Amino acid sequence: MWRNITSGRRSSITFPRFEKAGQLTDLVRTLREQHDRGREITSHLLSQSRGTGSLRPAGQTIQPLLYSFLLMYRPHEAREDTVLFPAFRKLVSSHEYDSLGEEFERNEEKRFGKDGFATMVGRVAEIEKTLGIYELSQFTPSQT
Repeated sequence: MWRNITSGRRSSITFPRFEKAGQLTDLVRTLREQHDRGREITSHLLSQSRGTGSLRPAGQTIQPLLYSFLLMYRPHEAREDTVLFPAFRKLVSSHEYDSLGEEFERNEEKRFGKDGFATMVGRVAEIEKTLGIYELSQFTPSQT
């Protein structure tokens, strides 16, 4: 459920709870900084590719930006999944947790439509195809 919703919405709910409780404040500070940096990278990529009909920004390659985002995102997501979200479940009641999940689902439907998640997955797949990174098998390491 938590992975299906936009990161910004989750963080606007979860981060203040941890800060108010004085728990995991260093982690929350770092995650906030990384969310901000991720938005900057995304904004930069979008602004550079607007009007070009291409996902490749004019005059530069997107590879370094995507690599820096990926380098940050892998441990970021892992820390959220293994530390932050399990701790959040303990920070709020099970009723409140369930209510938040329902609220997120309503917001997702409002923002992206009835089949919003499936639509977004399809859009991501098209972007991956354009970038030449859709075929999962290409990332399998060769035998040693």
